[in-house]
Amino acid sequence: MVERLTLNDGGVIPQLGLGVWQVPAADVSAVVGHALAAGYRHIDTAAAYGNEEGVGEALRGSALAREDVFLTTKVWNGDHGRDRALAACRKSLQRLDVEWVDLLLIHWPVPSAGKYVDAWEGLIAARDAGLARSIGVSNFNPDHLERIIDSTGVVPAVNQIELHPGFMQPSLRAFHAQHGIVTEAWSPLGQGQVLRDPAVLETAGAVGRTPAQVVIRWHLQLGNIVIPKSVTPSRIEENFDVDGFSLSHEQMEALASLTGSRIGPDPATFSFGA
Repeated sequence: MVERLTLNDGGVIPQLGLGVWQVPAADVSAVVGHALAAGYRHIDTAAAYGNEEGVGEALRGSALAREDVFLTTKVWNGDHGRDRALAACRKSLQRLDVEWVDLLLIHWPVPSAGKYVDAWEGLIAARDAGLARSIGVSNFNPDHLERIIDSTGVVPAVNQIELHPGFMQPSLRAFHAQHGIVTEAWSPLGQGQVLRDPAVLETAGAVGRTPAQVVIRWHLQLGNIVIPKSVTPSRIEENFDVDGFSLSHEQMEALASLTGSRIGPDPATFSFGA
């Protein structure tokens, strides 16, 4: 049974979902369809992934009502600005063939362009128009968050950030906690790197689970939303099968003490596609 978290706007989000970054457009419908059949009710895509159409196809092909699946998409870097962000949302809805998304995010702040406050105003407009039920951001640092909150008075419901054992972003997570922002982890398995760590392997052996299941359980117990990605049916099922066990305080601390670094781009400087 997947736990659900209540957002600061009253929305409810499944804590475990499927991410479809780098899933080819030709494959994504089958991948998402399998995930939905396995029990997933939270799918995370983005305009930049180029696979929104396939995600929508999988939703239509399932026996599930639209309200039963929590759907996230994101506005890309070249669509910052109030009107452009609002138009980008409408285009995503067309590609997904849905009337609304449950969560709409700004994909990156692109501080060098200086338009992320305007983009946030576009997401507020999308929410007010009923195109997105909740709005948030991705890859925002505390200074970016402070600026959009101070400028608009609207606190993001979610900040989706790179987060995994070895790269825990404690100061950013503390900012989230202070402002009621839910932390969502992308690359939650460290793109597979942390699964080979001795502490993860030892914990997996102790609880009788796979390394991936252990790391996903670690995220869930921390209170993160977690969206592991896989295109392999057995792995999709394995990543979802994380009920029935928990990690001890000592096991949680062992994973939290891993050393590592950022894998993806630095949000302070990343500007691709702007």
